[in-house]
Amino acid sequence: MTNHFIGSLAVLALLLAGPTLAQSPAGASSEATAAVQASKNPQGRMRLSAPRIAPLALDKMTPDQAKELVPFKDGADFAGTKLKAYNVMATLAQHEEARQKFNVWANYVLGASSTLTPREREILILRIGWLCQAEYEWAQHTVIGRAVGLNDDEIARIKLGPDAPGWDPFDATLLRAADELHADAFVSDATWNALAKRYNTQQLMDVVFTVGQYNLVSMALNSFGVQRDEGVDGF
Repeated sequence: MTNHFIGSLAVLALLLAGPTLAQSPAGASSEATAAVQASKNPQGRMRLSAPRIAPLALDKMTPDQAKELVPFKDGADFAGTKLKAYNVMATLAQHEEARQKFNVWANYVLGASSTLTPREREILILRIGWLCQAEYEWAQHTVIGRAVGLNDDEIARIKLGPDAPGWDPFDATLLRAADELHADAFVSDATWNALAKRYNTQQLMDVVFTVGQYNLVSMALNSFGVQRDEGVDGF
């Protein structure tokens, strides 16, 4: 039996095993990981082709809402780039009290108060966005990721996961933490201890908080049907 045939059987077995095994980082080759991830959304399209919850119309916004949200249509200054994120902001404005409370935590995770470096934070966010097949999240954080130091090769490699060749060992460990949290809501001892060689207690907590926050964001984006903003590329 040739190695090529054996490898093909391994990929097929992962595909048939379902998402839990497919997302497990242990023992999977980068080729198998890529095949499994690509199978989730082979066309690379939005989960929904139209919103279930439309962005709040401009004529329904309060003056304060419009002042805050409208700049995101053309791109507001964020993390050294111009971020076009109007659709998500205006969708959340359909539940304004929740949006205001949500922003407090979101601004911690994504802001300067987080103990993670922006680059490492974006590795986690992009990985959980890919695992959740949240194209809107991936699109926005590709822009932010480039602004904070990720190159295009690294961004593409995030889709392949921690076992893809070329990763710095610590970057691979961050990706593995995101995979484990997504698959099992738990960071394994091996991954936790590897992170702890560099991270203090607050940074370890922020790894979990970051992945958890963007898992929630992915659920909302996918389920509400938030569409990509004009000119923002997806998968």
